[in-house]
Amino acid sequence: MSAIAASGRSVRLRITEIFHSLQGETSRTGLPTVFVRLTGCPLRCTWCDTEYSFTGGQMMALDEVLAQIARFGCKTVCVTGGEPLAQKACLPLLTRLCDAGYSVSLETSGALPIGEVDPRVSRIVDLKAPGSGEEARNCLDNIPLLTPHDELKLVLADEADYQWAKTQIETHQLLERCPVLLAPVQSTLPPAQLAEWILRDRLPVRMQVQLHKVIWGNTPGR
Repeated sequence: MSAIAASGRSVRLRITEIFHSLQGETSRTGLPTVFVRLTGCPLRCTWCDTEYSFTGGQMMALDEVLAQIARFGCKTVCVTGGEPLAQKACLPLLTRLCDAGYSVSLETSGALPIGEVDPRVSRIVDLKAPGSGEEARNCLDNIPLLTPHDELKLVLADEADYQWAKTQIETHQLLERCPVLLAPVQSTLPPAQLAEWILRDRLPVRMQVQLHKVIWGNTPGR
């Protein structure tokens, strides 16, 4: 047995779900995508919509995960959570997916280092606004690592969060590093209001709403 084959069987991940849907966020919005949701997250954002992924899940060998993904016949894959980087085996998963020819994105909270992520992966990195309750967890060392291949996402609960986001964009020159996405918290900030602020301020960012929620509501696995 080769070392690679042995690794694929011995490396294990705790998986909440693997499913096929439309990407609801980022510049890939609308693309058919296989989602691999890893279990566990060290953060507790006030507006989190995937609390069911904090615990539980099923232990799966890396080879099993790849086999299940392959059954969908879709070449776009998003590894998400929870916080996927909280599991060390996330890194070899990302590399194996890239090696297999998938177009891979990683959705991460921005609280953990991203430097060891395979450079072929598009890193979708959160920057937690004060309204999340987790602003102090932002790993600002990640910001200089961002490239045009990555995206930075800021989820905003109110106008104070929006003003904070504008300050971060200017302070860290975020628009010169990668695309910047602003998203409203579904329950507290009407999308139209965020859109008005962006247009008023001539802010060259991408606003997003969660397409999957527009279509299917808050149904897990969609």
